[in-house]
Amino acid sequence: MTDVRLRLDLAYDGTDFAGWARQPALRTVQGTLEDALAVVLRTGPRGVPAPRLVVAGRTDAGVHARGQVAHVDVDDEALAAARGRSERDPLDALVTRLAGVLPPDLVVHRVTAAPAGFDARFAALRRRYTYRVCDAAGTRDPLTRSHVLWHARPLDVAAMAQAAAPLVGLHDFAAFCKPRAGATTIRTLEHLTWSRPVDGPDAGLVVASVQADAFCHSMVRALVGASLAVGEGRRDPAWPAALLAARRRDAAAHVVAAHGLTLEEVGYPADDELAARAEQTRARRDPASPASSEAGSGACC
Repeated sequence: MTDVRLRLDLAYDGTDFAGWARQPALRTVQGTLEDALAVVLRTGPRGVPAPRLVVAGRTDAGVHARGQVAHVDVDDEALAAARGRSERDPLDALVTRLAGVLPPDLVVHRVTAAPAGFDARFAALRRRYTYRVCDAAGTRDPLTRSHVLWHARPLDVAAMAQAAAPLVGLHDFAAFCKPRAGATTIRTLEHLTWSRPVDGPDAGLVVASVQADAFCHSMVRALVGASLAVGEGRRDPAWPAALLAARRRDAAAHVVAAHGLTLEEVGYPADDELAARAEQTRARRDPASPASSEAGSGACC
């Protein structure tokens, strides 16, 4: 038997999941998908180890994903078995059969043979999230209540955008991260923008787009919390940058609810650069180094 690495592109509504990571007696994305793969690949009866997924970013309970990426290593016999008696391509058959096993709030869009050196977590260059807020009763939609945060006070988007600009770049985001032993809080925030779209599905909402090489625990939702404090006038636009420089948590920059957050996209380098990127990210780095960013963080926001 030869192992084959597969890339899975998937999406899920995080409302009824207790986050990505498998946990005993809890419904999680990883547990649900691994169990479905075990059924489709028929791993148990043949004595083959159950599939184990590696994900680009471990999302917290209630966080959604539109562009999540994971990989799994399976043996070629198990993959061939996924097509049953049909002559279909086994990867296409795997997608179809997973659709018949998975619940409607978890969808695998594509399964492809991963190129050499691909690692969903360590080879990733960046993760992009969107956070959606509604601050006007006239645009409040009860049908999107599980994906959009309701904020009862009107928000000054220009002030929020002004406050966000100094946070972009390589910084220690200790003020916006829940500390974890042995983990650095240094990240490269590639962009943090606030807008109020005038058309499209987000028309009338206040929308944050946040992209970084990686995120530490609760980082995006703490950045949003600080932005909301500025947007409703409780804090000056210079306040988030002052928090960043002080490297300490402030209760006013509270971590907002998870349901407004969606993982939109995970970016990877060209195929011939995947192995080098994964090796670089795996390398142990000194958290005190100004060039450091946490190796391969899969932590969510």
